Amino acid sequence: MPRRGSNLCRGTNCLSNMTLADRARTLYPATSGSAVLLVAVLFSIFALGESARGSRAPQAPIKVSTTLVVLPVKVTDSQGQFVSGLKPENFRVFEDDLEQQINLFKQEDAPVTVGLVVDHSRSMRPKLPAVAFAVDAFAHSSNPDDEMFVVDFNENVSVELMGGNSFTHSSSELQKALYAVSADGQTALYDAVIEALTHINLGHWEKKAIIVVSDGGDNASRAQFSDLLALAQRSHVLVYCIGLVDQSGEEENPKILQKLSRATGGTAYFTKRSDQAATLMNQIARDLREQYTLGYTPPKDGRDSFRKITVRVSRSNGPKLRVSTRPGYFAGDPVASGASSAKPQ
Repeated sequence: MPRRGSNLCRGTNCLSNMTLADRARTLYPATSGSAVLLVAVLFSIFALGESARGSRAPQAPIKVSTTLVVLPVKVTDSQGQFVSGLKPENFRVFEDDLEQQINLFKQEDAPVTVGLVVDHSRSMRPKLPAVAFAVDAFAHSSNPDDEMFVVDFNENVSVELMGGNSFTHSSSELQKALYAVSADGQTALYDAVIEALTHINLGHWEKKAIIVVSDGGDNASRAQFSDLLALAQRSHVLVYCIGLVDQSGEEENPKILQKLSRATGGTAYFTKRSDQAATLMNQIARDLREQYTLGYTPPKDGRDSFRKITVRVSRSNGPKLRVSTRPGYFAGDPVASGASSAKPQ
């Protein structure tokens, strides 16, 4: 695989005369045919940001069969503590207010494919040492089988190779990847998260998450936030955000991070102190471990629209419980369900 460094945007321009499938094969030569097709489809979404902002053509809807909708579900008590030991009968799942039959249920510390998307713009320069410490804490508190990758960005976007590999669990390799790009320039946040949502589909694990560390601003992306949000809502990926918002100005936009996390079932955390990033990273690691996984076969009614999902949980005794999961999915989208490898139990 060729190294995709800090000149990724220029490299992408060099590929502009290729077909989308050829671009995918060039960037990921070891990828199987089906995965190349998926990467090519996601490149077609990202291509919206490469066109002139005033002449965007509407994206044609993608039609595929959704076999299983998989939901990561967090259940907490009134103190915010994870509630373990629940059974399938404690849960009810509704799609557009119609109850669905649960045919996948897991409660285990399953390995995760995780993308770390780290802002390297000029405004983040004094915060990066604390971010590097936080990433190291995350690596040491994660499942040993987790696979991770790093996307560094300023006005350019880099998916870093780590020891020649696209994924790693080595904290030392993650540290090297974080310092592969100098903190300077502007902020292409939207482009970076879109790149992460593309790359993460090359991972092996059913559960996938992206952690964005930024002040939330964007002043250099080719894509717009609407492009990013559309892809995020169509991806079976939890997006967590850590907003380091210790100064005021146009380079900070925490509402963007909050909206992105909420749309995918993740959580956005904000702090004015960069030294608290490690604590927040540990909280995210716990969130990823302390989850139930529910799955159901969606109704095939031909509607190509957003399907609202509601999960309710109850037990015979004890106080009321709180449930968090993704708010829904788009029927007919290629990655709306992450269940191609899931097996009902």
